[in-house]
Amino acid sequence: MTGIRITVTRTAGSVPRGAGTQMMVWADRTDGTIGGGALEWQAMQHARTMLAEGHREDVLTLPLGPALGQCCGGSVTLDFAVAEGLEALPGAPLWIYGAGHVGRALVGVMAPLPAWEITWVDTAAERFPAAAAVTTLVAADPARAVAHAPDAAHHLILTYSHAIDLAICHAVLSRDFASAGLIGSATKWARFRGRLAALGHAPTHIARIACPIGDPALGKHPQAIAIGVAMAMLGRGASCAVEDAG
Repeated sequence: MTGIRITVTRTAGSVPRGAGTQMMVWADRTDGTIGGGALEWQAMQHARTMLAEGHREDVLTLPLGPALGQCCGGSVTLDFAVAEGLEALPGAPLWIYGAGHVGRALVGVMAPLPAWEITWVDTAAERFPAAAAVTTLVAADPARAVAHAPDAAHHLILTYSHAIDLAICHAVLSRDFASAGLIGSATKWARFRGRLAALGHAPTHIARIACPIGDPALGKHPQAIAIGVAMAMLGRGASCAVEDAG
């Protein structure tokens, strides 16, 4: 069904969302958000008026001050255009290995964030949820899938097998990558460092893998680990740590 796509094209001062933020408005529903509040309400009303009157394009600049009853103090320029849905914007490539409890929790937290384009890897199709909202990749040998990731990919390794985890770490360290994280205890990581060194990787290169991942203050529940990892990746490029139960 055709609707109106609203895009923030320019901002000045204090505003709820930045340039590039989008939302879709149809006569009976919406998708996405440009920041909520009176700004979003007025934008929705304008989009629905366009639909009712058959207009296809428009541009509005709205001050976020007394006129809208908001205290942000800035201004937002909005582009309105007829569209079928939100425009798919490329995110940073994020490869997640493992569809167990932590993998599912992590994808559930990360998938809605537009900053990431997720490829989810596991050994069997039935390990993925029925309606995963990301690209899934079944690989009998997940370590071989690493070769298909772009050089700028971030890698998060949390499979059911320490042997598979080690093989993936070896594969990641054998190529270019943006960042890498491994779930595990401090003991697991100490053993992995020794084994990766024996495979020919330099200590400084091995240290590029963050292990454990997450935030220890949040605990070891899968959802807590997922929240900690998401916080780290959004704030500090995927480098934070937490011990898991294994």
